[in-house]
Amino acid sequence: MSRKTKALEFADETYNITITGRHVEVTDSMKDYAMEKIFKIERFSNRILDVVVTMDIQKINHIVDIVMKIDHLKIKSSANSTDMYMSIDSAVHKLKEQLLRYKDKIQDHYMRSPKTQDMNVNVFQNPVARGSDLEEVNADIEEESRRRLEDGFRPHHIVKSETRPIKNLTNDEAIMKLELSGDTFLIFRCEDDQKIKVIYRRNDGNYGIIEPE
Repeated sequence: MSRKTKALEFADETYNITITGRHVEVTDSMKDYAMEKIFKIERFSNRILDVVVTMDIQKINHIVDIVMKIDHLKIKSSANSTDMYMSIDSAVHKLKEQLLRYKDKIQDHYMRSPKTQDMNVNVFQNPVARGSDLEEVNADIEEESRRRLEDGFRPHHIVKSETRPIKNLTNDEAIMKLELSGDTFLIFRCEDDQKIKVIYRRNDGNYGIIEPE
């Protein structure tokens, strides 16, 4: 079966795959190659919901970021080299390693179906960002600097409110989700004592858990 045929077969799967480029035009060959590689790791999980692949070129660096959503887990993988195809191989390989490393825990996580609870999130606007457009249209550098300085002392205000789910997790599950997602922190309700906790990634590579309650 040709690479193109495999890619078309992949496109008919029940989950979505999106491939985009930043500072690079994604050719059909690059797209088909990425889809073929991702198709090979599909056998490690039958609960894939969504896959997003982003290709980027920064000078000589060819960067590939992959975000795979498996049920209620988000897995991130990133690779960087001087060749886009090598970066695709490396990013997919890292994704595969993460799936294999946590395969048993992920299965247990699925079976348990953690309870979720909504929490409110207020989004505050950065006052400096409000004046960023002026920089493009105002030729007077001194005036622009003065305005940006004034904006910096204006109080922040809420521009929107969102509702985000907060899950009941064990400490081990929280660590697993943080490692797989690549995020810097995670808010969760501890399964053991039902308290709200924040787990974060420390500079020494370990994980800290804040107990605000």
